[in-house]
Amino acid sequence: MTTALIIGANGGIGAALVAALATSGRYARVIAAARREPDTLSPSVDYLPIDLADPASIEAAAVRIDTPLARVIVATGILHDDTGGPERRLGDLDAERLAHLFAVNTIGPALALKHFAPLLAKDAPSAIACISARVGSISDNRLGGWYGYRASKAALNQIVRTAAIELARTRPQAVCVALHPGTVDTGLSKPFQRGVAAEKLFTPAFSAERLLAVLDGLTPAHSGRIFAWDGAEIAP
Repeated sequence: MTTALIIGANGGIGAALVAALATSGRYARVIAAARREPDTLSPSVDYLPIDLADPASIEAAAVRIDTPLARVIVATGILHDDTGGPERRLGDLDAERLAHLFAVNTIGPALALKHFAPLLAKDAPSAIACISARVGSISDNRLGGWYGYRASKAALNQIVRTAAIELARTRPQAVCVALHPGTVDTGLSKPFQRGVAAEKLFTPAFSAERLLAVLDGLTPAHSGRIFAWDGAEIAP
């Protein structure tokens, strides 16, 4: 039984990934994982409660999966919320805010890898990916600012790289990567879309389609790396 899992199914990209997988005809089972059940969930998709801010919830969700996983995508992340927005300068840094960003952008996905990577098929091709961001690239940082978001995504990229090395020892056919979805028209990017050209502002459906196509084109030799929506590799 071929199973695909999307964690963060209530987000714009996560919901689009669930929809794309459910209509692809490639998977016998598609699981949408989120803190609450999506309002528009297709009857053909299973719902799995999970809260990446709660380690016990992540472990409990993994225990409920009884078939090997062929695809896992962690489509969660935070740039701004009611606790604040991205920092523009060092003077804006706040300890609680930084801890919150790392909890959502790094620690939650890391624990998802801990519990769901062992559920990947052992003797068949599989893939596990985390949605990251180009701004998490240290070598590509030329503008500065956005300290917490940049750092938490850079840390996520390192988690993915390290997990890929370990995973290759037990599941040599598995792919473990970070993916950059582009600038997508969701709540995350909404306050920062003013300077984005229309052709560079993607719908969630387009971004999901491209991310799945990129993931399908990767092999275990690509594990541990970061790829953008167009298939281009992003330097760490």
